[in-house]
Amino acid sequence: MILGSGVAALALSATLSLSGAQPAGTPAPIAPATSGERVPASEAEVKLSFAPLVKKSAPAVVNVYAARNVPVRTPFAGDPFFEQFFGRGEGRTRRESSLGSGVIVDPAGLVVTNHHVIADAEEVRVALADGREFDARVLLKDQQADLAVLKIEDDEPFPSIAIADSDTTEIGDLVLAIGNPFGIGQTVTNGIVSALARTHVGVNDVGYFIQTDAAINPGNSGGALIDMRGELVGVNTAIFSRSGGSNGIGFAIPSNMVRAFTDAAREGRPFERPYVGAGFVPVTADMAEALGLDRPTGALIQTVRRGTPAEEAGLREGDVVLSMNGFPVDNPDTLGYRLATAGLGGQATMVVMSSDGKRETVRLALEPAPENPPRDTRTLDGRTPFAGATVANLSPRLAGELDMPQTDMGVVVTEVERNSPAARFGLRPKDIIYSLNGREVESTRELEEDASNGRGGWRIEVDRNGQRLVQTVR
Repeated sequence: MILGSGVAALALSATLSLSGAQPAGTPAPIAPATSGERVPASEAEVKLSFAPLVKKSAPAVVNVYAARNVPVRTPFAGDPFFEQFFGRGEGRTRRESSLGSGVIVDPAGLVVTNHHVIADAEEVRVALADGREFDARVLLKDQQADLAVLKIEDDEPFPSIAIADSDTTEIGDLVLAIGNPFGIGQTVTNGIVSALARTHVGVNDVGYFIQTDAAINPGNSGGALIDMRGELVGVNTAIFSRSGGSNGIGFAIPSNMVRAFTDAAREGRPFERPYVGAGFVPVTADMAEALGLDRPTGALIQTVRRGTPAEEAGLREGDVVLSMNGFPVDNPDTLGYRLATAGLGGQATMVVMSSDGKRETVRLALEPAPENPPRDTRTLDGRTPFAGATVANLSPRLAGELDMPQTDMGVVVTEVERNSPAARFGLRPKDIIYSLNGREVESTRELEEDASNGRGGWRIEVDRNGQRLVQTVR
C-alpha cells in the first residue's frame, strides 16, 4: 500500500533513481545517513504500513468533552423601560460545550490536553477509543503554556503513550497526528516535521513549536503527534489557516514541555518557570553586525533587576545569551522554552557574549519567582474611577501568573467588573497604575487612600503594554 504524501514522494524518488543509467539488478545508491534514517531502497519498503504504529498508539488517544453553564443576557438588560415587559433575564443559563482530543501518558490515568479545550469547564469527560467514558478531574492547567492534565480512574491500567525526547526530533522525520477533527471520530493523518522551534505563532507564552504538514483540523487540539517509534513528540495545538481547515501547517507543543508539565501535575505542585530577573529582546541584523556576530542570533539582555539570579550570575545589560545547557538560543522565545523545560532547582549553564565581544560561561540559579512585595489584593469601591477594579501589588511571581514582564513593578489591575465605573473609565486587566494626581503609586493601600481623597478630580497615569496613558476625570 502506497502511503500518504510524505512517503509517496519518497516512492517517486526511489522510482526515478531505479530508472536511471544503472546496470540491471544493481540497486540505486543510497545517500549516507548520519542518524540511521534512509530513503526506501525497494518496492517492498515503499509499501510498508503505519498500521502497527496506529494499533499501538491510537488506544491512548482520547476524546475530551468539556461543558459549562453560561448566563444568558437579554438585549434589554439594563434598560428600565424594557425590563418592565421582558424582565432582566437573570438566572437563565445555556449549556455550552466543546470537544477536543487528549493523550493518556500514564497507565494510572493521566491525560494531557490543551488548556483551551477545557478552559472554564464545569464538567469534563474523557471518552476512550473502545467506547468507555470517564468523568475527569483537572489536576493542573496553565493558560500561558496552553496545557492541562486530567485524571481518570479505573481498576485496570489504561493504554498510554511514552513521552519522547523532542530535542532529538529532526526536520524531515515522519510523524503521525491522531485526534478527533470536527468531531467525526478518531482520525490518523501522516506527514513530516516541516520545521522546528517555530516562534511568534501567538498561541501561548512559550513561543516554541514543532511544525508539521500532517493534516491537523479543529478538534485535533490536545491530540498526539507521534514518531515512528510510537512515542509522543508533541501535543497538537494550532493550525495556520485562512479557511478554518488544514492548509498543511500545524503546530505542536514539544514533548519535553509536556513532560515538565506532567511531572508537576504528578507531584501535585504548580507549574513554575525559573525566575531570571532580566528583560530580553531579539538580536537584529544591525545589532549582530555591531556585536561582531555572523548572523542575528541570541537573546540580548536589555534590563537586569537588582538582587535577582541574573545579577548574581554576573549577567549585565548589553550581554547576549548564545546558548543554554548546550542548546543554541536563537531568540528570547527559545530561551524562555529552555528555562521552562529546565524546571526549578540546580543551575543552568549559559554561554554569554559581552558587549566587547568576549565569550564567557555563567551559571544561573534556577529559582522560583519571589512574591515581593506581597500582592495585598483589594477590590476598590466608592465614588471613584477605580470602583469595580481589583488591584494587587505587582511582584515577579504575580507578573509571571499574568504573563507580564517580570521586571515590571507597581500596582496592577487584575480584574474589572462589568459595567462598573472602572470599566466605563476604560481600565483593563494588566494595566499598571503608575501615578495618581502626580504622586507615584507604590502600593494598593496608597491607591485606595489617594483615590478616596480625590474629590476635586483624578489625574491618572497608566502603563499599558509599555505605553503611558494619561487621563483626567472630574
